[in-house]
Amino acid sequence: MKLAWILWLSQMLPQPAADSLCLSTTVYLEARDQSVRGQQAVAEVALRRRDSGLWGDNVCSVVTARKQFAPTLVSPQTRLSNSEAWAEAVTIALEAERNWALPAGQRKEIVPGASHFMAHAIAAPSWRNAYQVATIGDHTFLRVQKLKPRRG
Repeated sequence: MKLAWILWLSQMLPQPAADSLCLSTTVYLEARDQSVRGQQAVAEVALRRRDSGLWGDNVCSVVTARKQFAPTLVSPQTRLSNSEAWAEAVTIALEAERNWALPAGQRKEIVPGASHFMAHAIAAPSWRNAYQVATIGDHTFLRVQKLKPRRG
């Protein structure tokens, strides 16, 4: 399936199904070649950003914010063709959403406080010297800014 179709479908689905699809797509595009832990960390960053409200009020808004995650950085014609990696990404995204729905003190955090990540082979952003939370596989997770959940 093509990324363009998935993004269109995410606009047609009700919440929370749309967010689950967007998170699964992001995990697949950003980390399908990484360990489970690396994929969980990518999902965690997206969920933390959603909670902050700085990039949008839902996961789809966060992961499609301009130049933030793979869904806006790769061609809309990109095919998500590895069905095994897709199934794993969906499982990881759904588990991450369940975990993140817990009260903050009960969540299992993989990269506490991380608001950004970079793939060493691709990116050298201006914020790359921020506080490094962890390196998992070929991704470094960073706390560029202290994100606080918006007040509801």
